Amino acid sequence: MKKIVYVALSADILHEGHINVLKKASKFGDVVVGLLTDEAIATYKKFPHLNYKQREIVLKNIKFVKRVIPQRTHDYSENLNILKPHFVVHGDDWKKGVQSLVRKRVLSTLKKWKGKLIEIKYTKNISSTLIRDKIKSLGTTPEVRKSKLKRLIAAKKIVRFLESHNSLTGLIIEKLNIVSKNQILEFDGMWSSSLTDSISRGKPDNQSVDYSTRILGLNETLDATTKPIIFDADNGGRNEHIRHLVKSLERAGVSAMVIEDKVGLKQNSLFKNQKNIKQDSIKEFCKKIQIAKDSRISNDFMIVARIESFILGKSLKDALNRAEAYSKAGADAILIHSKEKTPKQIFSFSKKFIKSKYYKPMIAVPSKYSKTNEISLIKNNFKVVIYANHLMRASHFAMYKTASQILKNGRSFESEKNITNLESILRLIK
Repeated sequence: MKKIVYVALSADILHEGHINVLKKASKFGDVVVGLLTDEAIATYKKFPHLNYKQREIVLKNIKFVKRVIPQRTHDYSENLNILKPHFVVHGDDWKKGVQSLVRKRVLSTLKKWKGKLIEIKYTKNISSTLIRDKIKSLGTTPEVRKSKLKRLIAAKKIVRFLESHNSLTGLIIEKLNIVSKNQILEFDGMWSSSLTDSISRGKPDNQSVDYSTRILGLNETLDATTKPIIFDADNGGRNEHIRHLVKSLERAGVSAMVIEDKVGLKQNSLFKNQKNIKQDSIKEFCKKIQIAKDSRISNDFMIVARIESFILGKSLKDALNRAEAYSKAGADAILIHSKEKTPKQIFSFSKKFIKSKYYKPMIAVPSKYSKTNEISLIKNNFKVVIYANHLMRASHFAMYKTASQILKNGRSFESEKNITNLESILRLIK
């Protein structure tokens, strides 16, 4: 009987380094690949381009691989304790950084049955990260971008979206990542906000900027980025027009469209006075959802229903009734909105809705209850958080301060220490 050799891989982008490890591993026995699931990869590195099934098919057709099994966590222990392999094979590039703790746990687990860790010399000048960066520089396709949001919701505890109102803000969201507690933290995508789209054009947030103009601007961001986009469609407009809006957004590669259940001239939901604002009837808004659903080509394009009951002073019961009806009508997710300074309203909603047989993933927009952290949102079963206007607000603050300093001092020198240097801007665009 051949000995068992365990190799854990993400295998999003296979290169000669992976093949070298698999080839050498096969000399010690039958190679069982622990293929990291999307969920496992998302806990410590960038989300994979290919889903688990696509990556599995590729690995199963490599001659050095005997079997492929899912590895559901970054930690190898669960699979190792089941298989009790004679050997674990890995490249020697994991002795430092994020993976060093995983390596220690592998060594500790293997000691239980006197298993051995074999480390293969790292193949120089090649890595998945380098290849991924090269691919990213070429861009993406609408189909690949569009499908990512559903995968992210399925794989991650919380999916982070940040407002983007032009290509520059899109590039910041695209490229920014930080390492904290051995995890890579980044925004998962962009929120195309009607509020900030309007403000950036010097117009009020009342649908003065039509969808065609917004989509033209959005195309520039789509050209410069690869991450998924959620489009704020206000109330979606007339039923006769919503079909064309869905088709335009889906064709461009947008992942989701959010439509709110208010009617008439738009007024921003965060204004205190909502007296003259009316909420659509459940029946009519369900009709709108069904039209949007029937208009899409792919189920990867998500229709999100935004419930304004709390904004308009209505009850939890009203919000829940609407959520269930909208879900039955075909909504893929529910955005429950609130302008309270605490998350009490939305958490009372989530505790009830999670028990419904019509439950759909929930989205939070903590513009007012900004002290609420993502851990609390996760505990209350929210899957997506949208930071809906922060880059616009930040840019206004910085630009106003800089302009004031230049006026006051009659020169720009004093403002230089508070603004990004030209080299950083040029590197970002490059």
